[in-house]
Amino acid sequence: MRHFGHIPSAVRTGLFHREPVEFTPDSPARTLAVALGATLYSPATRPRLADAVRKQAGRGVVSMVLCLEDSISDAEVEAGEANLVRHFADLAADPAARTRHPEEPAAGTVTDADTATDLPLLFIRVREPRQITDLVARLGASARLLSGFVLPKFTETRGRAFLEALAEAERTSGRRLFAMPVLESPELLHLETRAETLAGIASITDKYRDRVLALRLGVTDFCSAYGLRRSPDMTAYDIKIVANVIADVVNVLGRSDGTGFTVTGPVWEYFRPGERMFKPQLRRSPFLEGRAEDLRTALIEHDLDGLLREIELDRANGLLGKTCIHPTHVVPVHALSVVSHEEWSDAQDILRPERDGGGVLRSAYTNKMNEVKPHRAWAERTLLRAEVFGVAKEDVGFVDLLTAGLAG
Repeated sequence: MRHFGHIPSAVRTGLFHREPVEFTPDSPARTLAVALGATLYSPATRPRLADAVRKQAGRGVVSMVLCLEDSISDAEVEAGEANLVRHFADLAADPAARTRHPEEPAAGTVTDADTATDLPLLFIRVREPRQITDLVARLGASARLLSGFVLPKFTETRGRAFLEALAEAERTSGRRLFAMPVLESPELLHLETRAETLAGIASITDKYRDRVLALRLGVTDFCSAYGLRRSPDMTAYDIKIVANVIADVVNVLGRSDGTGFTVTGPVWEYFRPGERMFKPQLRRSPFLEGRAEDLRTALIEHDLDGLLREIELDRANGLLGKTCIHPTHVVPVHALSVVSHEEWSDAQDILRPERDGGGVLRSAYTNKMNEVKPHRAWAERTLLRAEVFGVAKEDVGFVDLLTAGLAG
């Protein structure tokens, strides 16, 4: 799979100075952690779950969480587990299902745009540790499609049992399985227990470092503890209690010195009915002159201007990727994850071997100072993002990437 792999190759060639690379569920963890992108959540009880997974894969989704926790009621858990087992078997029976772009030739005509649609990285969000070993056993051979588990309300004490269950499931299945802990507990939110809770999380995740793919933030639970809910024109960073927790999580768990993890951005909870809500506006707009303003108007009309601002603030605050609860959020997250040609140029200059001794240089775009030693960690992180999301051409911006992603 690859980001923007759902659009025709000729379109990608016009957008990217360097195209996103392909990756698989067996790629190095460091690559997969960055490649998660917009992780789309779906209740595990969906009647046509396998079809939904295939459909979203065809629209550019590369990671999904099938949820047995907060998205379903307590009474639905048993049915949700049975539904997962049934639909994983369905997916395993047809792992190489193919799709074609509407503009491609009919079946039987082979072109370079005729590509297989790979399944996304699939994770299951469980409630209790016992579900991990139980589900892996019940999935049987179809567990080969499973990338791991999302662990809710994660603390050192609660997390240990989850991670031990994950290790046991790995041993019995022979499969590499990742954990994505969700940081959302009251102990993490409350100031008097935060430092101790963060230290405990750092200790247990370091012990299982090879199996912790990324840390996810449960901002909805943070807000719930104080009866808060952000409006569609506010970001998580406008809620100071939440912003302070995010900052402390990144401070302790997101360091670039080799001890940190990828920390993903919080969920954006607003959307309008209809999965393709941008389409009418995009069809009406010429997207030649003034297309950026046309698109901005469409985004504001659909309450997504706040989402775009939050995605930018996520990256500025050290977060990468985002939890998504609606398909329309996926393409904006991915479009804003592509590395600009200017960013790539700066990162390349900073990491040149001859710069190992440090120093300061003027950027190739002659608009900023690149200080080699302080900017090295940023440059390394930028080039890893460039590998999985690609580098845009000099004259290609967010609007071009968004419209191409939506059209795909």
